[in-house]
Amino acid sequence: MVLITITHLNAFFVKNYIEKRWEYNTSRSLESCFPSIKCKSATRDPEIMNSREKFLACMSFDPGGITPRWEYGYWAEAIRNWYADGLTPSKQIPQELSGGASIRAEVMGYKSGGFVDLEIHALFNMDSHQRRIPIDNFIFPKFKEIIIEDHPTSVVMQDGWGIVKHKKKDQSSLERFISGPVKTLADWENVREEHLQPDSAGRFPENWSELVEEYKQRDYPLVLGGGQGFFGSIRYLMGEVQALMGFIQTPDLIHAINDHLCNFWIALYGKVLQDIKPDMALIWEDMCYKNGPLISPTMVRVFMLPYYKRLCGFLKDNNVDIIHVDTDGDASSILPILIEGGVTGTFPLEVNAKMDVMKLREAFPKLQMIGGVDKMALLKGKEAIDVELETRIKPALKTGGYIPTVDHLVPPGVSWENFKYYRERLNTMIDEL
Repeated sequence: MVLITITHLNAFFVKNYIEKRWEYNTSRSLESCFPSIKCKSATRDPEIMNSREKFLACMSFDPGGITPRWEYGYWAEAIRNWYADGLTPSKQIPQELSGGASIRAEVMGYKSGGFVDLEIHALFNMDSHQRRIPIDNFIFPKFKEIIIEDHPTSVVMQDGWGIVKHKKKDQSSLERFISGPVKTLADWENVREEHLQPDSAGRFPENWSELVEEYKQRDYPLVLGGGQGFFGSIRYLMGEVQALMGFIQTPDLIHAINDHLCNFWIALYGKVLQDIKPDMALIWEDMCYKNGPLISPTMVRVFMLPYYKRLCGFLKDNNVDIIHVDTDGDASSILPILIEGGVTGTFPLEVNAKMDVMKLREAFPKLQMIGGVDKMALLKGKEAIDVELETRIKPALKTGGYIPTVDHLVPPGVSWENFKYYRERLNTMIDEL
């Protein structure tokens, strides 16, 4: 067995939480989970409740709550098409963004880098965006960016995470990953010691104390984590093919990486929790495709579940009770394992991957859900939108714990007329419940 020594970690948090387990009690009230947020009467006013209050009430299945008006995000090309179809831009999308770039809506929210939509947000009177705490929770300090091969229309380069990739100069297609920085145990030990220590200077923004004071007065949901997970990070570190092979060929290395990442996040997030309590924690995996997970449920149980239990246990011991996993594709076969590990919700619930919100609700009565509106219905037209909203989304809304959005980025083929019709119908449906 490979033995990996974890160094420079916050000993207090590792010592106190390394073996703890937490069992989620779905009967807990909103006040018991969030003592600083007081429940209002069942006759809540959507114009009085702020985005944070709506989110917390919805995620607690509060029968008097109001569902937030949120969307997930948009392709840049879709919004540029909408400019031609009647959307009047108050701020044009930067020209340097490719058509496939993500324009963040309320669920994706504010985080480091990227472009956040404000004009569609204002037009449909949407609720405030989520905001992610801007700490660096992965490779830091960064690797030096290096051009390895320079071709007329493309380059092969090493990026700040040490990933070697092929990239078009005009950004006309997605980047193609070639390899990650970890190929051997020696590579991992170097990356661990040089780039994955929680006490590295610069992981927190320079204005951290000012942000803490702002967060204490917030009216929006505050999110800790995101961008990384116990499969997603392995894929970044090793490359997708080598990572998948690693679960079979080098299992001790996979365990060593995830064990360190778990302790690393406990120590890093512990520093945050000393200053402020977020409303939600986010773990990013993107570990599924249309027909299921990229590794078997048995592998999830062996290589991921122990670390989920440890990290989620730590978070819940620190009163962070909402923990969501972001994964595309069909995650239905691994959801029971993630829930066993402490996860309370998931998104974006892609319908084409069989993530039907009503079937999920029947299988998991207290699963918190975001997304689940079939983007294909928006492509087909108003009749299909009506069927989608009336037959699947409205019944799911009535069960609570659900925020409907399109089931990933709104694609370019969706017309402005169809999107407006969908969003106005959905807003009315939310208001009338």
